[in-house]
Amino acid sequence: MDERVKIFALGGLDEDGKECIVVDIDNDLFVINCGVRFPDRTMPGIDYVIPNFDFLKENKHRVKAYFLLHGHDDETGALAYIYHDVPAPIYCSEVTKRMFLLFAHHAKLDTNGFDFHIQKATSDFVVAGRACHFFHTAHNIADSSGLAIHTSLGNVVFTGDYVVENNATAGFLHDMNAISKIAEEPTLALMTESLYSDRLGYTAPNYKLSPLIESAIKDAEGRIFVSLFSMNLYNLSEMISLAVSTHKKILCYDEEGESILKALQECGQLLIPRNNYASIDEVLRLRDQDIMILMTGFGGKLYEKIYDLATNSHEDKRIRLKESDTFIVASPANANTEIEATDAVDELFRSGCKVINISKKVFYNMHASEEDLKMMISLFKPKYYIPVKGFYKDLLKNGLLALSMGIGLTHQNVFVMENGTSVIMDGKGARLFNENIPHGDLMIDGIGVGDVASNVIDDRKKLSEGVVVLAITVSKKKREIVAGPDVQMRGFVFVKEADAVLKEVSRLFVTTVEDFLNARMEYNLDEIKQNVYEKCLRAIRRQTGREPMVLPLIVEVE
Repeated sequence: MDERVKIFALGGLDEDGKECIVVDIDNDLFVINCGVRFPDRTMPGIDYVIPNFDFLKENKHRVKAYFLLHGHDDETGALAYIYHDVPAPIYCSEVTKRMFLLFAHHAKLDTNGFDFHIQKATSDFVVAGRACHFFHTAHNIADSSGLAIHTSLGNVVFTGDYVVENNATAGFLHDMNAISKIAEEPTLALMTESLYSDRLGYTAPNYKLSPLIESAIKDAEGRIFVSLFSMNLYNLSEMISLAVSTHKKILCYDEEGESILKALQECGQLLIPRNNYASIDEVLRLRDQDIMILMTGFGGKLYEKIYDLATNSHEDKRIRLKESDTFIVASPANANTEIEATDAVDELFRSGCKVINISKKVFYNMHASEEDLKMMISLFKPKYYIPVKGFYKDLLKNGLLALSMGIGLTHQNVFVMENGTSVIMDGKGARLFNENIPHGDLMIDGIGVGDVASNVIDDRKKLSEGVVVLAITVSKKKREIVAGPDVQMRGFVFVKEADAVLKEVSRLFVTTVEDFLNARMEYNLDEIKQNVYEKCLRAIRRQTGREPMVLPLIVEVE
């Protein structure tokens, strides 16, 4: 009897990051990736956003495995927060494990008891009695893989992030032989990434950084700074090669970068010749023209480092930008961090050093463009096709691309999904269901998981607009004001506007309190505070256009 396969996403659809795909095969659950999304400025104080994993908690006895296909935090980071509630074997490469543990250490999370099963980037193995296959893909982190899970209906294949690359080094191999071998078997469902589905041609070689900066490094008169995301190992390897060829010493900006290089060298990746490496403690003893400083970081944290260095507000005062320095920004922002990136780069230009800001229009991430996608689709010839990873416009473009190929894919077997919806496939065919599977965002604040409610975020936004504290003392017995008002405003109004706003807010505060005190009925302090809040906030909004946090304080005495 044919098996029943259901595929759905808890995250990663119509968003950038937070990827989490679940494959349900006859009630066995296989979780593919489990990542974080970086917050934007509408989420003050939030470190990361992870998928709502209530479904996995409610069905944890059914979860047979986690497959982590590469070591980027948007594919793996959430598992560090979820695992203790929903434990299961973790299948990944050694590099992916190292990168995952580095992220968990960075987030100050306990990974004791995590059950890792290390596989080669191309390998065959069995999970819960089911044949599974990793196939090596070329992505900007070493030992990245795609995945195929065997079912009686055919293989369920997820390509992961990839580019078609025929000249990659060993750690960044597009293993066409392994892919072709898996494609010889029937493919029930193919899932491919969608981020670059609207880009014509192949992504290669536009992900290579060296051709864009090699001449600048050779011509630099002083120190060279290069900013890269912590998990961008391909471009990190390019920087090491350039440092060797130009006889420069590599210095890591901070301990985070040092820990990444150490972990990679321990697992045989990104080996640095001893003569080309130095500690940051030696920065003042080396000649400027011999120094290349690598600045790495996770998401928006990297732009914070750039901003702090550019404004001389960083901790290590041995490193200050000079006019002779060259700063190469090789970390183009994604949709969630564009504002932070713009602010940081702007401050770099103000610092007076030479700035080379690499545009994402010419410097791509290693994601599949149109021809990369076509090659995978034509090889696997899937019975059903499911675009994943990307905003809705990207998913739709990917689906339309598959329809245009003339290989039997139609509107009946190409499914553009949303988080929480599912496709069910069995011997009778496939159909799309809107089951309202629990999904959504859980916000991480420090080590708290999902304990920051939306009203807390609203309060933080208001605090960012400023604070108005209103204080007054009333006599409960005499029903009159006996002290105050005292109105303090901080962080939202110019001095020249302060008097007018202060007088209006003080007047409203006093008259509102007096109206309640003069009423014959028994007054309620909470009701008075709510009325003061609403009237004063309206007046402030009318005069300044801002909505600060308004905090009324009313003290009762006899």
